[in-house]
Amino acid sequence: MAPADGLIRILAINPGSTSTKVGCFEGEEEMWFEEIDHDAQELAAFPTMAAQLPLRQAALERVLARHRLDYGKLSAVVGRGGLLHPLPGGTYRIDGGVVGELLEARYGQHASNLGAPLADAVAQRSHCPAFFVDPVVTDELTDVARVSGLPEKPRRSLFHALNQRAMALRAAGLMGERYQDLRLVVAHMGGGITVGLHDHGRVVEVNNALDGDGPFAAERSGAVPLGALWTAAGRGRIDLGEVLRRRISGHGGLVDLMGTNDLRRIPYKGRGGLVRRALALGIAREIGRRAAVSGWPVDALVLTGGLAHDKSLMRAVLRRASWVARQQFVFPGEAEMLALAQGALRVLQGRERALDYSRTHA
Repeated sequence: MAPADGLIRILAINPGSTSTKVGCFEGEEEMWFEEIDHDAQELAAFPTMAAQLPLRQAALERVLARHRLDYGKLSAVVGRGGLLHPLPGGTYRIDGGVVGELLEARYGQHASNLGAPLADAVAQRSHCPAFFVDPVVTDELTDVARVSGLPEKPRRSLFHALNQRAMALRAAGLMGERYQDLRLVVAHMGGGITVGLHDHGRVVEVNNALDGDGPFAAERSGAVPLGALWTAAGRGRIDLGEVLRRRISGHGGLVDLMGTNDLRRIPYKGRGGLVRRALALGIAREIGRRAAVSGWPVDALVLTGGLAHDKSLMRAVLRRASWVARQQFVFPGEAEMLALAQGALRVLQGRERALDYSRTHA
């Protein structure tokens, strides 16, 4: 609920690999924002993400003191969701169980695991609720979408859920429609590329770029010919462990093809031109797959993420893929801080119900 002055103030916290972003909002208006940079070597000395918590918390408190945050006037604190048990999308309450599971890293080590613990600490001091919103483990796949050709390795949902849903909601607002009434294809294009089919409020089909599914991206290989990969490993031409560990996620894609993850540095002619066309083709191909699952045309195609800043790439993608949708939207960049605040705001204003993690996956 709002403080005595009636304003809804939300503090959003988004930890990354070497930084922690923090922003204060009144409603949807950002009052201030700061990105705290952490020394990479200092962080590398910690054996686990949980061990970084005191350092990051101290840095966060210094920033809040500098901005003279009045803890008593906060309506809510919201943190980025981490690696938890797969769960439907939405805004979730942070409790001791969530914090403990993230610090224990039961489902993996990731900087986002610190979002809820940092938010919870501030919320306790402020005596206000704490939330996390649409974590990367958001899983709304249909049963048939989970089936792969290897029964012991079903497909799993792991994608840019926070930004995808925020941009889908933005498109719905511009269309004058409710998100829950629409079918949309949303492509988040950044270090990794995920393309989701949003069917009446649920992401029922999406590629998992972390596992090497979908198109190649700035830092990810995308789907590769598995038979050829296995043959090359058997002949000693490649180290299969190194490929799986580094090149599928982190040093593949544009990094492997052109030596950079920055599309702006890739020329439009020669090999650079070929790679640019291949990137657009891969994105359009994945968009077409989502539309084929839904039955086309869908109501809207939404292109977002860092690569959406490249107008040439967007024109190339739309030339191949605009047919899948009645309307097309391009929203360059990410709006994760605003998306976090909006998730908390929807609950505080009674437009959504806060979910309990323990009940969702018990």
